[in-house]
Amino acid sequence: MDEVPKIIDRGRGMQLSTCRITVQDIVPYLALSNEQIREIMPILRDDEIDAIRRYVAEHFEAVMAQDRMIRARSEAEHNSPEASREREERRQRMADRRAAHAR
Repeated sequence: MDEVPKIIDRGRGMQLSTCRITVQDIVPYLALSNEQIREIMPILRDDEIDAIRRYVAEHFEAVMAQDRMIRARSEAEHNSPEASREREERRQRMADRRAAHAR
């Protein structure tokens, strides 16, 4: 019989007891139906998605605060000078390849 999913902390943040998917992995998709979430993450079962939904409902403020922090950190990393330089270098390599291919 399948294990009843619980939300636990194994040091990576709150996650399902049945797999390595964290609550934060699912937060962006909570507005979707279980079926739509399973299309994105086919490994998940309805009872696992429901366990995450219950956890988020019970800990909404803390979960959303962590989500905001993760999004801010991601945005800062995306806009870092290093990331901007890498994007510009990638654009230049693509432009060079297109020019070489056009010759």
